[in-house]
Amino acid sequence: MKTYILIILISIISIGTKSQVAIGKTAVTNSAVSLEFNDSDKKGLILPYVQNKSAINVNGSMIYDTSDHKVKYLKDNAWFDLSVDTTGQADTSIQDGKQEQPTAKTMIGTNTTDTSDGILVLSDTDKAMILPRVASPHLNIISPAPGMVVYDTTAKQLAVYNGTVWSFWKP
Repeated sequence: MKTYILIILISIISIGTKSQVAIGKTAVTNSAVSLEFNDSDKKGLILPYVQNKSAINVNGSMIYDTSDHKVKYLKDNAWFDLSVDTTGQADTSIQDGKQEQPTAKTMIGTNTTDTSDGILVLSDTDKAMILPRVASPHLNIISPAPGMVVYDTTAKQLAVYNGTVWSFWKP
């Protein structure tokens, strides 16, 4: 009987919960967030390495383009470079010749009808992703990976690493 009541109680509680994920911490601290990272680990978010971006058509997509070693995002069906510097590099041998699993996808959010292709799809229409927050990432991230993206809390700007140098974007 106790088990039955516990199952009902958990079911009722879960009906009102929304899909939010915290990585490197115990809970999301902001109700307007779908995905939040621990901001004291001095680690960044590494974007997918993409060799052929022709099939990507969802505005807002972010990738590390291995053809020219740049971090890019898709806006109005055109790719915009966030790396600026042209000296990027990355060792892609770990993925060269591999076939992508077309069904490999993780969705976070409450919009279960979102059919966007992607490795990680944040489906909420009223929540954002908070990037990992690192003070002076160019000084504090010891071994950044190509395609890494963080929010620099010191300079209050986006920082992207292209495999050679950091580029910084301030609105």
